[in-house]
Amino acid sequence: MGIPLMIQAKDHLRIEHLKKDFGIHKKIDVIRAGLDLLEKEALRIKKVKRWKHAAKLVAKSSSEVNKEFQPYARIKS
Repeated sequence: MGIPLMIQAKDHLRIEHLKKDFGIHKKIDVIRAGLDLLEKEALRIKKVKRWKHAAKLVAKSSSEVNKEFQPYARIKS
């Protein structure tokens, strides 16, 4: 048997409303759905951090390459 959760009265009401809104029968299914969303958000945040880091690493060389092509650009910025 699992570890019992201590759910407060306000949380219980929120879970009951969600059960009705989504047609879910068990409290644990509502909690699992919430955990799934949190895990996806955490993964997204990790990916954004990696992308920012990668962009930071290549920014200098990228700007150097762009400078090489600027004299030949038709539209000057």
